[in-house]
Amino acid sequence: MGVIRQHVSLKQVRFFSPIGFYKEERVLGNEFFVDIVVGLDYNNPSPDELTNTVNYEGLYQVLSLVMAKERKLLESAAYEVIDLIREKYTFLDEISVSIRKTTPPFGVDSAHSEVSLCYNK
Repeated sequence: MGVIRQHVSLKQVRFFSPIGFYKEERVLGNEFFVDIVVGLDYNNPSPDELTNTVNYEGLYQVLSLVMAKERKLLESAAYEVIDLIREKYTFLDEISVSIRKTTPPFGVDSAHSEVSLCYNK
């Protein structure tokens, strides 16, 4: 018999955050979009209840906390998201976080940069 996998995600969550390698980016802030996907084996005897699943409001709270902090690199933000999610939901066996900066300082309006980190237990 196979296993049913469950994924809970938030996509394109928008933040305006003081993240950037250059000091000016941290002072002025940048627009970011964050995707997070968490995975676990589906084992929920009460599928209309939050038992044995992840409330995506809790995921949003972690994202909000992390994205409010001043930092230089997207990697540190993505790592902190994974670390906090692992602490909060110890039963998860996969977590994926992608953070996109909409206006990196390249001098091009149509580019964006992105960093992704994935955790697998």
